[in-house]
Amino acid sequence: MYPSSTPLAERMRPKSLSDYEGQEHLVGKNGALFQSIQSGFIPSMILWGPPGTGKTTLAKLLAGEKKRPFYELSAINAGVKEVRDIIQKAQNQGGLFTDKNPLLFIDEIHRFSKSQQDALLGAVEKGIITLIGATTENPSFEVINALLSRCQVFTLKPLTLDNLKSLLNRALKKDSFLQSQKIVLEDPEALIHFSSGDARKLLMLLELVIFSFEPEEKIIITNEKIKNTLQTNAVQFDKDGDFHYDVISAFIKSIRGSDPNAAVYWLARMLQAGEDVKFIARRMLIAASEDIGNANPNALVLAQTTFSSVQIIGLPEARILLSQCAIYLATSAKSNASYLAINKAQEQVENNPNLGVPLHLRNAPTALSKEMGHGLKYQYPHDHPNHFVEEGYLPEELEGTRFYEPGDNPKENTIRQWLKKLWGKKYGY
Repeated sequence: MYPSSTPLAERMRPKSLSDYEGQEHLVGKNGALFQSIQSGFIPSMILWGPPGTGKTTLAKLLAGEKKRPFYELSAINAGVKEVRDIIQKAQNQGGLFTDKNPLLFIDEIHRFSKSQQDALLGAVEKGIITLIGATTENPSFEVINALLSRCQVFTLKPLTLDNLKSLLNRALKKDSFLQSQKIVLEDPEALIHFSSGDARKLLMLLELVIFSFEPEEKIIITNEKIKNTLQTNAVQFDKDGDFHYDVISAFIKSIRGSDPNAAVYWLARMLQAGEDVKFIARRMLIAASEDIGNANPNALVLAQTTFSSVQIIGLPEARILLSQCAIYLATSAKSNASYLAINKAQEQVENNPNLGVPLHLRNAPTALSKEMGHGLKYQYPHDHPNHFVEEGYLPEELEGTRFYEPGDNPKENTIRQWLKKLWGKKYGY
């Protein structure tokens, strides 16, 4: 008989940092958070990482270790009012910018609107609260700059194979109910595979498999038993781990590989798993530039329109817009020339960061700057036939260096011929 309605994942939530599994780069002796924990000063932070990597647990442990008041909100069901209520409670407790000011943990902070994030800004800035936000999405896209600039971003990594095995063994040894069942875990590999690095999912799956046995049946867990139990729920278990790391990869690679059939299949997988339509549309925006670029500039326009439109329309109809865009991108001519060009240019800048701007290209807003030769001999292209005059626009040391290599497609072949006509042999087009 099951002794409690509390899920195994909750029963196994660590009570101290010594029981915390993984993230040694943050909480280990040389970790980025270790010194803060030791000193008692905890900065406002954003914890960014895949589901089940311990973001919520870490926030609670930080509060517990330093005996800080702890408030928790979920961005799914909390509004501006709830945020302000908690800030008021925190303000009444005092302790501004001390080691006693309350910690406010906001799960899925990427779902907060701009107005909700704005409501947090003043409290964080004044030290009324220490904010700990958790997100599975890149905070650079989802958290407003003003709030992001006042927080440190810490990246949590998927749990390793050793982390997951350790977690399984600890659950079997320390959970009183599992101990009473005399469980034999012969093959953990399938459990670990289906969990996709998600600790919470791992323990949920372990529970599911255990309760698939008959009451009097000896519990011997094998890979075959795990697969048979979970095979009818494959999509459900792909939602977080496999979805974020494998399915989205397959989707983008199908677009890059010009296979619209595969692209819409993986799109359907993501929709079935409950993925945020903004996330899907954002990835197509990136693909439109990285993998198509100037081979078809309209691809970026359509991707941007799709990104804006799905936010207005929402599901289920948004699936049609996503499908149209995915098919358009997959069937478009491809070029990664822009991607390669900026990589090459950035590499050059890293190696030679301080090359001077040629005098004729410099701004000349004052008489002194003009006396120094700024802007001297600059040739205004619109004063010349076809709005072009051969001029030097790179630092002298880089003259003739080619960063942009047009792709082999109709549009960029036309660009190549045009550049060759303009510049002759200078860039070798």
